[in-house]
Amino acid sequence: MALRPFHVAFAVSDLEKTLLFYRDILGCGIGRTSEKWIDFNFFGHQISAHLKPSEVKAADKNSVDGKNVPVRHMGVILTMEDWHQLADKVRANNIEFIIEPYVRFEGEPGEQATMFFLDPSGNALEFKAFKDDASIFAT
Repeated sequence: MALRPFHVAFAVSDLEKTLLFYRDILGCGIGRTSEKWIDFNFFGHQISAHLKPSEVKAADKNSVDGKNVPVRHMGVILTMEDWHQLADKVRANNIEFIIEPYVRFEGEPGEQATMFFLDPSGNALEFKAFKDDASIFAT
C-alpha cells in the first residue's frame, strides 16, 4: 500500500494562539477553518485543532531512554538537516523544550535525534530524525 498522509484531530484552548504557533513557528499551511477548528498542513499531513478547552490536559509520562516522555504526543520524522533547523527555530522563538534535542539510543538499532516541546495548549510534539531512514523500524 502506498504511504498516505495521516489525519489527527486534537483539542486546543485558544485558536488564535494555535494558529500563530503552527503557522508562524512550525511553518504549517492553513486548510479549512471555522470558529471552532483549523486544519493545518503538518509537514504533508492533515491535523485539525478543535477549540475544546475542557478536553485540554497534560499527558502522563513514561520513561524512555532515561527521559520522561509524554505518552500522548504526535510529530513527524524529518531529515537531519530539517530537524536541526527546527531545533534552532524553536530556540529562537524561546519555546521551552520538555526534552532538549539529543540523540537517543546512540549506537543501538533505531538511533535517532529527538526533541519534545509543547504547543500553546500543552499538546506534546515530538520531532525525530534518523541518519538512515532504514533505521526507523529497526529492532
